[in-house]
Amino acid sequence: MAHKYIIKIGEIALKGKNRRLFEKRLKANIRSELQGTGASVSGGFGRFYLSPGEAENARVEEVLSKTFGVVSFAQIHSAEKTVESITAHALDICNEMGDRITGTSFKIEARRSDKSFPLSSYEIACHLGDKLCQRFSHLSVDVHKPDWILSVEIRENAILYTSQKKGPGGLPVGIAGRGLLLLSGGIDSPVAGYMMAKRGLELDALYFHAYPYTSDEAKEKVIKLAKIISPYTGGLCLHVIPFTDVQLILKEKSREEELTLLMRACMVKIAEKLAVKKRADCLVTGEALSQVASQTLKSISFTGSMTHLPIFRPLIGMDKEEIIHLARKINTFETSILPFEDCCTIFSPKHPLVNPNLEMMTDSYESLHIDAELDKAVKNNEKIVL
Repeated sequence: MAHKYIIKIGEIALKGKNRRLFEKRLKANIRSELQGTGASVSGGFGRFYLSPGEAENARVEEVLSKTFGVVSFAQIHSAEKTVESITAHALDICNEMGDRITGTSFKIEARRSDKSFPLSSYEIACHLGDKLCQRFSHLSVDVHKPDWILSVEIRENAILYTSQKKGPGGLPVGIAGRGLLLLSGGIDSPVAGYMMAKRGLELDALYFHAYPYTSDEAKEKVIKLAKIISPYTGGLCLHVIPFTDVQLILKEKSREEELTLLMRACMVKIAEKLAVKKRADCLVTGEALSQVASQTLKSISFTGSMTHLPIFRPLIGMDKEEIIHLARKINTFETSILPFEDCCTIFSPKHPLVNPNLEMMTDSYESLHIDAELDKAVKNNEKIVL
């Protein structure tokens, strides 16, 4: 049977009068991911307690390691609120760790919220440190750079734990509203989705598929990327937009140097139409300033003018190495570099505009008279729930 867990939060604890809303959302997100297992979450004020029910430890830890709002977590041992019981449990924990103890130096971190307990926090640490050293002669106390830490908290009950594992931090998904992620098969957009989910934004995603110019392998690649980030976003609905007819019209009617920007404009228009249907309040892209021709300041100004919705670009000031580092961290990088090109790459002109004139580009877009085709693309989207 799985042990009970302590869950620590960070930024949520600073939310003042709104803290309970953030805590409620985090509890709901954890329960949702462990639905059907009988798991329950209780507590507040910086400490949650998870009773896993029938969920295996591995499943619980996978969920907590990918649930935004969780800073750290650990399995706990509950003891009676007596010095004798706490001491016995501390000794049992060391026995259980056995060969898994990494190093010989340790530290006791004690926190006594219940001031009626006979020992102070410092006295608890000294007492347990002495008892562990007596029982296990190879151990020694190091309060500055210990190899491992045993934590003891005296609250409404007494708990002990070690081997804290990191959560992703951030804010609970859904607390900041809903957005629509423009997800390509590249490195950047999955990272952008991850970063906005970390700020509490619930996401749907859309992908522009220009078959047969882009292959089914390219589509499967994007689906795989969506599956990888889905645990962080609390689930994800991917909308596959048929984009071939739009691109053929653009190829026929637009000047070659304007093609990329007009294509991006159409994508933003389609995204806005879908966002309105999904009741999303913003768009999210993986754009980074000056990374490619369509991401210069004037290019971004033009494509941004195509919607009344705010466009969040969390990577805007990052360089490629920073983005790749995050992509590796969330395990999207190896999938993103698979050699299946998306529609932006296939139809890219040799010499795209880098400093477009906003008024001229707006006139070029309006001369296309393409809105009916964009509506058709939205209507015919394929919905994939992950």
